[in-house]
Order: sequence, then structure tokens, then C-alpha cells
Amino acid sequence: MAASLANEKSNFPRTATSFRNFVSRNLDSQFPAESGRYHLYISYACPWACRCLAILKLKGLDKAISFSSVQPLWRKTKENDEHMGWVFPDSNTEVLGAEPDHINGAKSVRELYDIASSNYTGKYTVPVLWDKKLMTIVNNESSEILRMFNTEFNHIAETPSLDLYPPNLRSIIDETNEWIHDGINNGVYKCGFATNQEAYDVAMKQLFEALDKCEEILGKQRFLCGNNLTEPDIRLFVTLIRFDEAYTVIFKCDKRLIREYSNLFNYTNDIYQIAGLSSTVKMDHIKQNYFGSFPSINPLGIIAHGPNIDYSLPHNRHRFSS
Repeated sequence: MAASLANEKSNFPRTATSFRNFVSRNLDSQFPAESGRYHLYISYACPWACRCLAILKLKGLDKAISFSSVQPLWRKTKENDEHMGWVFPDSNTEVLGAEPDHINGAKSVRELYDIASSNYTGKYTVPVLWDKKLMTIVNNESSEILRMFNTEFNHIAETPSLDLYPPNLRSIIDETNEWIHDGINNGVYKCGFATNQEAYDVAMKQLFEALDKCEEILGKQRFLCGNNLTEPDIRLFVTLIRFDEAYTVIFKCDKRLIREYSNLFNYTNDIYQIAGLSSTVKMDHIKQNYFGSFPSINPLGIIAHGPNIDYSLPHNRHRFSS
């Protein structure tokens, strides 16, 4: 989750990720898909990390691939500089849902990058897919981790038949991923970190045009690419679940609430209620991070109380076949 500021054109540039190796079902590869070999470092606050955790849960890989979360508030990652970022708690009880790094004993995600590369100079982001055997980062690009989890571990997955990137839908999935990312996933950040009114206005227009497009699509079918769950649904869900609780306030994305969209709100409930996915949502982590880790837009770090939405309520999406 980058913290760069939007420029005058309402862009929110994200630094390219640096570790781009792939786990493969080919057991002769450098990173073979073996049970117990890999660990996924996440933050429950970060949507990019949580979409990887969601796929891990959907595929039934949580017994084959371990995972753990950092604590939600950014802290100093080294005593001798001012960098603020993801850190591990000192104990299992310090922050419910977060735990110390039992794999490497690192105090911060930054230390993981230092272990993997002595000359690394990029951002210290999550998710991190870690190889416990070679003691290195395999990949820190969420979109690629999604694809690995979807296909390369099928021989040890509990739900190998689930394919979130089926060959017959890949063209529309790629197209949908692109406009969902630009308009919504990254769009909320363009609004939140806009540095002038014009940039904010442009970003808001783009964001709500994309949300309106989703609302229209979801009035005709259960999910974004048809009546079966696919990758763009998970990518969209992680933003929607944070929208009313955080983005409307901290990022000023307040033109319309998600729960004011009939299709989008019921759709969010639908996905939240898929087995395993509710466990990927920890709203206390989300709100602590967004309200407490961006002093440039919330200098006092006061956390909003509401609205505490119940996403387990009945929805109407079953009217579509699947």
C-alpha cells in the first residue's frame, strides 16, 4: 500500500514491485509448489494483501501455505531513520489478529526485504510471498501471487476445481481488472491523496463513473464477468468492503455510499458470505491503519466510530443463476 501523493493530473503512481519470481507446479523449477514451503506476509488493513489472502482461502491453501499479519499502525522500521511502515507486534496478544514474525524473527517488513536483498532500495510493501527454504522473497506483486495461488498449487489445494481465471473469460477478466484497478482500487487513493481541487474533482468523477458502471453490470448478472466468481470480483470486493467504513471519510470519497447502491451493496454482502472470506476482513485493522497511519490527511489520528455495517445480512444475489 503506497503512500505517494497524487500529482496535478490526479495520478497516484505506484512504484513497480521488484521481486517477480514465480512458484511453479513444475517440481524442477527454482520455486516448486510444495506444501509447507511458503509463507504469505500480509496486513489485514491492506487491500492488495487481502486479495491474496482471499484467494488462498478460496482455493483451500491455508494448510499448505502459512500466513501472518503485521500490526495495522505504521511505526518506525529502524531506530536510525524516520521511515514509517509495516511492523510486527512483539507478542501474539499485543494486537488481536497480528503476530510476531515466527519465520525470520524480523521486527518489520523492511527487515524481510533486507534479508532477501542486501542492496534493496524500493518500497517495503505487503503482500510478501516468502520461501522458507531459500530464505528469500519469491514475489511481492499481488496480481501475480493471485495467479500462482489460482493454478500452481492445485495438486495440494482443497478446492482445485475453482478457477478464478478460466481460459474462456481471460479477455474480459483482463479488461475488467484494468478499469477496476484504475477507476476504483487505485481511484480511492487518487481522491484521498489529491493535492489540489482539480485533481480531486477528476479522481472523484472517474471513481464514481466506475462504480456506476459496476452497479449497471451487477443489475444483469451475479458477478462482474458473468454468474460465476472470478478474479475481478475479489479485486473489487477488497475496496468495497473498506469504502463506507474508511474511504468515504478519510479519502473524501463521499459522493455516494456503497450501501446506497442496491446491486453493489448486495454484491458485497454476497462475496463476504462466501465461506472463508469473512475471515479476511478485520475492520479494526482497516480503520486503525487508514485513520492512524496517514498524518498528511489526518494529523490527529482520530478514528471514526461508525458505521459498523453488518455484511452478514441476507442479500438478493441468488436471483441470478450460478
